[in-house]
Amino acid sequence: MDTSLRERAPVKGRPPFRRAVVTGGCGFVGSHLCDLLLDSDVEVLCIDNLLTGTADNVVHRRPDDRFELMVHDVTDPISIPGEVGLVLHLASPASPQDYLRLPVQTLQTGSRGTFNALELAREKRARFVLASTSEVYGDPLQHPQRESYWGNVNPVGPRSVYDEAKRFAEAATTAYRSEHGVDTAIVRIFNTFGPRMRAADGRAVPTFIRQALAGEPLTVTGDGSQTRSLCYVDDTVRGILAVAAASHPGPVNLGNPAETTVLELAHLVRKLSGSAAPIEFVDRPVDDPGRRRPDITLAWEQFGWKPETDPRKGLSTTIQWFATQLNETAARER
Repeated sequence: MDTSLRERAPVKGRPPFRRAVVTGGCGFVGSHLCDLLLDSDVEVLCIDNLLTGTADNVVHRRPDDRFELMVHDVTDPISIPGEVGLVLHLASPASPQDYLRLPVQTLQTGSRGTFNALELAREKRARFVLASTSEVYGDPLQHPQRESYWGNVNPVGPRSVYDEAKRFAEAATTAYRSEHGVDTAIVRIFNTFGPRMRAADGRAVPTFIRQALAGEPLTVTGDGSQTRSLCYVDDTVRGILAVAAASHPGPVNLGNPAETTVLELAHLVRKLSGSAAPIEFVDRPVDDPGRRRPDITLAWEQFGWKPETDPRKGLSTTIQWFATQLNETAARER
């Protein structure tokens, strides 16, 4: 287990629910969310089909009788006994490698899977929180991005299977709130990183770390001038629960307004990892967003939330975690 989890503080004040369902709970963000809920004395039912997540992310929680793992595909109806006060819907392939490899499954999870999660919340009279994404803004023409911005998304481009799945999920969530009175909220997550990311998932942070630790060239797409805003996972999950514990419907941006270029990120990872690996420029993916920076005024004014982890410290922790994983893998193979 990464040591940062033992130091993570529970949500201030007991959350107003006793039992939560987390779809996609074996994924990167989902597993950290399960941890924070349990640390805040909330029972957790984690639902995951293990298509892109792994049970290894929650194995340390299996002895806890307040935690249950249900291997299930959310595109099938969800039926569970007992009380549920909160449904957190995170299930979805989230990395470019995954959603480009699984385009139909990604769309089905965002549509049918969201309907099934909403039906569960409706049946249980539970608070429902959709984990949406900054990708709903596409390649934004507004900077920084506010929640009122409608976005600039190519509906037939290669990234559309993820972008439009999340946009549809937001529409479905809004419809269930207006037609069925379900207590819903939407959070839009920006560029979260931290331990438990998969080394080969195609996103910049794990890609650069994997390459730096292996002494391979760090592959920067385009000229590296495109920007991202990196938010450490502990801050992201704390923000999700802050929204869950309130009554605001959102959408709410959750991210770090500290903007950095992809090239700057590559150099920083090299420095923090002590790598002498060179930078190599490669073709930029189709429809790759040029800028990312959240306006988090709403999150601060409504929930008192802002990121607290310095990205450099978060990157150092993440690099250490990846190094440990690589060493453990090498030891098993010897």
